[in-house]
Amino acid sequence: MPAVRSYKIPFILFSLLLLLCFLTNISMGSVRIPFSQILSVLLGGETEKPSWTYIVLNYRLPKAVMAVLTGAGLAVSGLLMQTLFRNPLAGPFVLGISSGASLGVAILIMGAATLGISVFLSSTVFAIAATAGSFLVLLAVISVSLRVRDTMAILIIGLMFGSITSAVVGVLSYFSSAEKLQQYIFWSFGSLGNMSWNELLLLFIILSTGILMSIAALKSLNALLLGENYARSMGTNIRQSRLLIIGATSLLAGSITAFAGPVAFIGLAVPHLTRQVFNTTNHRILLPAVILYGAVLMLICDTIAQWPASEHTMPINAITSIVGAPVVIWLLVRKKKMIF
Repeated sequence: MPAVRSYKIPFILFSLLLLLCFLTNISMGSVRIPFSQILSVLLGGETEKPSWTYIVLNYRLPKAVMAVLTGAGLAVSGLLMQTLFRNPLAGPFVLGISSGASLGVAILIMGAATLGISVFLSSTVFAIAATAGSFLVLLAVISVSLRVRDTMAILIIGLMFGSITSAVVGVLSYFSSAEKLQQYIFWSFGSLGNMSWNELLLLFIILSTGILMSIAALKSLNALLLGENYARSMGTNIRQSRLLIIGATSLLAGSITAFAGPVAFIGLAVPHLTRQVFNTTNHRILLPAVILYGAVLMLICDTIAQWPASEHTMPINAITSIVGAPVVIWLLVRKKKMIF
């Protein structure tokens, strides 16, 4: 309990920063809307132009909420993977889940066209295809985890699944037309926009389930920090904990990839950045901390991606890497090693 109280100020500051970044993100866009009018819309008031209300409620607000959900979900899944594999370079996509989602979308866009099958393409159809692909890879990883005792072997097998799916995507790309290849590349850039409130509600339910599973695994996560033998001596069921952690990561990373595309860097770097502020290995503190940090960082990246008074939005995947990679390099140079 004292440890929690000692981090009260950082939690309050990050909560206020999250609110500030959220409001700043909503205020940015190709159409200039006074900040007072944005607050009026959020508080249920009237605006000078009805179009402003429509833009805020149907475009900017869902996009900002999507950024919060994406950043929080990827940050939590990255923390889970780094703890499970005790590897600071592990991210939410080391199990090949993202590659499976990419394969599902590649088959939908390029595979169907190669076979001469006409498919109606929309964000919902992309999400279904990505979910199916990631689910198939998840089943393969879980079946392997039930037969393999070594956790590092699971990590390597996950990477191999990712390599296999990437190879299949490469073959599909080779035989695909330029138009279909361009559609796939645009999807791989990642996007936080074009989300309906119903899709956001579905994503929120899935992410909430993944976070609840992560909370259920907190005791196991703290025990795994000192190795599987120590965790086993503390009465931890390694197989059950491993399945719980892998399942939570799959729900978090798989659903986000399905709806937003493959978003890089956030899951890998946020846990390390969080430990610079919350200097602890206790996951009861780290879990809510990475949720706040991931949401803040994703909002910042999305705000950078949409220049003020610009009609164009840069790919969110590129922004997360450009903003985040130098930060990780700086941490490596300053600390000599990442805290883990």
